[in-house]
Amino acid sequence: MESEFDLAEIVENGLPTGSIAHLKEKGLTSSELSGIVISPRTLKLRKERGEQLSDEETGRVVRVVRIVALAEHVFGNHEKALIWLRSKDDRINQQSPLSVLRTESGGCLVEKMLWQIDEGIYA
Repeated sequence: MESEFDLAEIVENGLPTGSIAHLKEKGLTSSELSGIVISPRTLKLRKERGEQLSDEETGRVVRVVRIVALAEHVFGNHEKALIWLRSKDDRINQQSPLSVLRTESGGCLVEKMLWQIDEGIYA
């Protein structure tokens, strides 16, 4: 990818349904993905019809990938990143950071939390 415009174009055109398998390879469960990105039923229908993910679903995939990568950077490895992403946090009403990634505002909040941890503001 060469620019933010390229990313916007990818989101607008939709990712292939196989991108969900990539997230599973990164350690996310089907249950987590159905709560954040797409329901299993909708995913099955998209696959059967040979459709791409919608722009909204693609945006969620991109958000999850971006946040997982940032968490890996902040915590130094993938396993610690997933532990933090799955842990309930008082700052988000005892929800896990992963569970609030369904919305852009939730993604921004989790990103802010990660940068605060990286800067030593929160543990």
